[in-house]
Amino acid sequence: MQKNLNMVKISPETNPKVLITGITGMVGSYFQLMYKDRGYEVYGIARNSASSRMEAIPDRNIFRCDITDRDALGGVFDKVRPELVIHMAAQAFNGLSWECEESTHHTNYKGTLNVLKCALRNGESTKVLLACSSAEYGDFDISECPLKENRSLRPLTPYGVSKVATEMLGLQYHLNFGLPVYFPRMFIHVGTGHPPATAIQNFARQLALISKGRLEPVVRVGNLETARDFIDVRDGVEAMNLLIEKDIRGVPVNICTGKAHKIADILQMLIQIAGIKVDVIEDKTLLRVSDEPLLLGDNSLIKSYGFKQKYQMQETLENVYHDWLQRI
Repeated sequence: MQKNLNMVKISPETNPKVLITGITGMVGSYFQLMYKDRGYEVYGIARNSASSRMEAIPDRNIFRCDITDRDALGGVFDKVRPELVIHMAAQAFNGLSWECEESTHHTNYKGTLNVLKCALRNGESTKVLLACSSAEYGDFDISECPLKENRSLRPLTPYGVSKVATEMLGLQYHLNFGLPVYFPRMFIHVGTGHPPATAIQNFARQLALISKGRLEPVVRVGNLETARDFIDVRDGVEAMNLLIEKDIRGVPVNICTGKAHKIADILQMLIQIAGIKVDVIEDKTLLRVSDEPLLLGDNSLIKSYGFKQKYQMQETLENVYHDWLQRI
């Protein structure tokens, strides 16, 4: 009988343990559902202030812990002894990183350093998947798109810089200590349960409030001329799991669709889904210091490992909008 974390189908006898940092976040919560369905024993780490959306695992499997506290984090590793660590905890927003630059670097760099140290102490065979980011590419000409993994990294935002640093930390631990580390460079993941800190979530929330008569029929927006490679979070977690399943350690891999959508088109799709008439007004507070006109990834590598996109943008946006109708 196979007893290998690389296999998708897990035998009940193996009962492998996975520890997910940031388990109450959007991506972490979807990882939690996927691994629970596949027979893993799932544990999670969340900040004390994080609201819990966990329904598939018991409260005793959730540890309230700050990843920047190495002693507390080490205590969790000692209790769980995970075979696999999915590291999603972070200050994860580009725009917000300009307002909280120091805490972005502290949380993302120091937190990741602590996770890697604890994983290594747990055992050299402990697998660690690090949430890397398309923000690492940074300054590029649109003629370079779609962006390939071997392109040089020139991040423009504090968040992007922090993610380059965390990826290099993971590479150091992989090369020097043999720790199996996996590097998904995540493009913009979209799904239910996300805060209104991104354009899609912000638009959907405003439209839901308008449709319920709780907001005037005006949608306030930032730059609508940019285009982004969005991926449904359900596709994203499946793609990231492929890196572990195929054991693609030590190599950055774009997690994206290979197709960009203009923000203005996304807004119009959401307005049509909501079925309401609104005015669109630019809000200067929503404009960023730097904003790439196009962010488009090359997904040839992840496709070569068997990734197939299941969810199209229309279905993803419908889910997000109806989620906000329920949440407000």
